[in-house]
Amino acid sequence: MNCYEVLGVLPGVTSVVGSGGKTTLLSKLSQEVRGTVVLTTSTHILPFPNMPLLENPTLSEMKDALTTHRVICVGTFSGEKHKLGPSALCAQELASVADYVFVEADGSKRLPLKAHSPHEPVIPEGSRLTIQVVGLSGFGLPVNQTVHRSEIFCDRAGCSPDDLATPARIAMVIAAEHVSGAVQADVILANQADCEKNLALARDFTKELRLRDDNTPVVAGSLFNSTFAEMRDR
Repeated sequence: MNCYEVLGVLPGVTSVVGSGGKTTLLSKLSQEVRGTVVLTTSTHILPFPNMPLLENPTLSEMKDALTTHRVICVGTFSGEKHKLGPSALCAQELASVADYVFVEADGSKRLPLKAHSPHEPVIPEGSRLTIQVVGLSGFGLPVNQTVHRSEIFCDRAGCSPDDLATPARIAMVIAAEHVSGAVQADVILANQADCEKNLALARDFTKELRLRDDNTPVVAGSLFNSTFAEMRDR
């Protein structure tokens, strides 16, 4: 089964949050789906390489571009290390001219795990699906080495920066964000499940979520290897 199928991606606006593979997921989804695609952000991203980039286009300019290119990237340069910021057009406007709009809706400083501050994530109005990515490569490492916004993570998990980011602590933080409504994810992708060890970590993480009454569906997968499996309670 393709990534977009197992995650339940449908035409319209899809938001991607979390850490440990957001940009890779956006690229993969754009390759898999059938139809025209706009890649964009509600915060900041680096432009996608080898992809047409339109800076603050009109809807007419987007329509023209999508007749030549099936996938385009849209946004506004922010001046911050050549990063791309949000387009002047809202996500629903972008969806009026493209079959799919994929939005990177928060940042993670390229770390595999993160806790969200009160202003995150920035989910655009009209988003049909929110996918939260969790990087399994960060499991078992010290929090201060592997977690973006580690101080928030420690506060919510009741641990110190030198403690390990265990499946239980990670689940505690994510479940707290879900229960409070701070992050409203429809599905979690536990990415980097490219070996039995990481697959076992994904199972442990799913079990810990359920112990905290968080029933968000979890898919363990490897975006690199294109392998995906839905996690079931055991």
